[in-house]
Amino acid sequence: MKILVVEDDKTTQEYIQKGFQEQGFAVDVADTGPDGLYLATTGHYDLLILDRMLPQMDGLDLLSGLRAMGKNIPVIILSALTHVDERIKGLQAGGDDYLAKPFSFQELLIRANNLVRRQQPQYETTELKVDNLVMDLVGHKVTRSEYEIKLQPKEFQLLRYLLEHQGEVVSRTMLFETVWEYHFDPKTNVIDVHVAKLRKKLEANGQSQIIHTVRGAGYVVRAP
Repeated sequence: MKILVVEDDKTTQEYIQKGFQEQGFAVDVADTGPDGLYLATTGHYDLLILDRMLPQMDGLDLLSGLRAMGKNIPVIILSALTHVDERIKGLQAGGDDYLAKPFSFQELLIRANNLVRRQQPQYETTELKVDNLVMDLVGHKVTRSEYEIKLQPKEFQLLRYLLEHQGEVVSRTMLFETVWEYHFDPKTNVIDVHVAKLRKKLEANGQSQIIHTVRGAGYVVRAP
């Protein structure tokens, strides 16, 4: 999931960004209304977290402009303006949810997940499988032979991408630019290090290998 946070308070911005990144999400940030509007209209995001009061362009003006362009991205408005009239204004402008400051990150995370889930087609898969390994995309959990495997956020993202492309050879460049969202640097071994750690966890307790190295090409996931 990719999130855009438009918030001019640096402390709040970093708090939200760090929290979602720790959950394995990609996060872009902007601290002015015009910058936020530009990113929201030129990039692809699953959710916009929008401060109500922004420099150069009010948050509601940004939101109204976004909706006028036909952009249906889910929006959570954050605001210190908690009066019911302000909440109504936010929802009338096109907001999907309204959260008063100060707020709990856990509550923001739950609201964000609920909003994004409502946007997803009902037929979208909720789990990925290969051999006796099951990835629960809703519960953010991985099990193998019914034993839960504890994964770090990046490991979860990496495994998800490999499972979504099981049977296909996935290059290091594809993984680096998709999971890490950076341009691939051939001098880095970050992919190999993460794959090695992931393999160790998946093959614990004598489990068979499912991530295979294709020499000179990348990796492929397939059942034994």
